Amino acid sequence: MELRQLAYDALMQADVGRKLNAVQLLHQALQNPQSTVDPAVLFTGFSAPGRPDLPELVLPRDVPRRGLGSVEGRAALLHAVAHIEFNAINLALDAMQRFAGMPEDFYRDWASVAVDEARHYQLLQNRLAQLGFAYGAFKAHNGLWEMAEKTHDSCLSRMALVPRLLEARGLDVTPGMIDKLRQLQDLESVAALEVILAEEVRHVAIGTHWFRHCCRERGKDPETEFIALLKVHAKGSVRGPYNFEARARSGFTESEMREISLLGQS
Repeated sequence: MELRQLAYDALMQADVGRKLNAVQLLHQALQNPQSTVDPAVLFTGFSAPGRPDLPELVLPRDVPRRGLGSVEGRAALLHAVAHIEFNAINLALDAMQRFAGMPEDFYRDWASVAVDEARHYQLLQNRLAQLGFAYGAFKAHNGLWEMAEKTHDSCLSRMALVPRLLEARGLDVTPGMIDKLRQLQDLESVAALEVILAEEVRHVAIGTHWFRHCCRERGKDPETEFIALLKVHAKGSVRGPYNFEARARSGFTESEMREISLLGQS
């Protein structure tokens, strides 16, 4: 019932069903007042998270673009979001096992995120099945995990560049997806995305909280540090549109949003 060990075990599962079951065990432990957290343990031998053979991973430019007018096109969109959610499960688990020496609440926060992301993945998996498809049916890219690899040695950078950069983009673009699917009367898909959008605000807020914690520990100004990291790593990932309301609720300041808008324009 040690949370970090359970997170590591779930992270290493390659079979999707077994990974989801392992996250459920983590969820049960999170609810158990007798569960423990050992912030000092260092995990060794980790190279990459467990993942199934499919989907085939390609460069972002090689992922085919499809219109939403067909069932296949809508399934491809939902598959792309499901792939993000699958990676988000691994990212939350990896934060737990990778960064030793953090306060206990850090590990409990990211355990709760992993549980949410697993539920989001299952929502999308179920909707894909209703449309006649399954996870792995379309090509995908590995951008989220590649950013995890770039930030493997810095909790501060991980909190800035995964939840506050890449996952925050979900807050920006999901409302547009919802509008298009609603126009097509795909209300089942809309319902799934609305749940995900509402709950992702908390996930980005958790990233904001722990990013600021890491900055305080290192004597850095959070706003200055965040914008500096964006200038190095964003590479076009901050273009609009922006969901200012959701970003504000997840902890972005007005100053940060002004700087993000300026970076997007450039």
